[in-house]
Amino acid sequence: MVVDTTFFGSRDYESWSIVAFRDPQGKENLYWQVEKNETKSAYSKGRIYLESLGYKILSVTGDGFIGIKQAFEGISYQMCQVHMKRLIISKITRNPQTKAGQVLLALIKTLHKTNKKTFEKRFKQYTFMYFSFISEKTTNPFTGETYWTHRKLREAYFSLYRHLPYLFIFEKDNRIWKNTNSIEGHFSHLKDKLRVHRGLSKNLKVKIIFIILLASSSAPTEEKIKEIL
Repeated sequence: MVVDTTFFGSRDYESWSIVAFRDPQGKENLYWQVEKNETKSAYSKGRIYLESLGYKILSVTGDGFIGIKQAFEGISYQMCQVHMKRLIISKITRNPQTKAGQVLLALIKTLHKTNKKTFEKRFKQYTFMYFSFISEKTTNPFTGETYWTHRKLREAYFSLYRHLPYLFIFEKDNRIWKNTNSIEGHFSHLKDKLRVHRGLSKNLKVKIIFIILLASSSAPTEEKIKEIL
């Protein structure tokens, strides 16, 4: 199962979101709900609801939001490889100026086409070669304040380090998805539909979203449709 949240409106002003759970193999939306923000509680509600219906969740693939791991404690968690790559690039850019940044970029670009053993070996080699550089500090001569010289590179490195144990869980079971592309594509479809109908109220937008999600759900009953409309 893959889970994710997408936002509508401004994240800073009157924003709202849709939290959704999807089965990529069956191409079914299993759960969705309107939420103010992406939170552990939002994912926990979905888990409790599905388990109350008799679902047994074997694994969950998410984008690295810590609340997902917490909400699905005790269940195999796969960090989305696409989000991992995006996260690293957001820190070091697509054109890093240091050799250490360039090598890390080259390493993360191999993520989707390698295996756990090979990738972890390369990461270990990277650590051996560049950790001293990543750990360099600079002192402000006027204030005496000390800070990390290559802060963004360091953040990228430790982000990869923290998520490394969860990047290849899919190798243990071919039913586990290594990315959230299935649900992200669904979210893109939703937003494309809403752009055609600019100016709609939030309530009407939610109805349209729920109908689209229901069309690819596991139980589109007449009662559910009446409830939405």
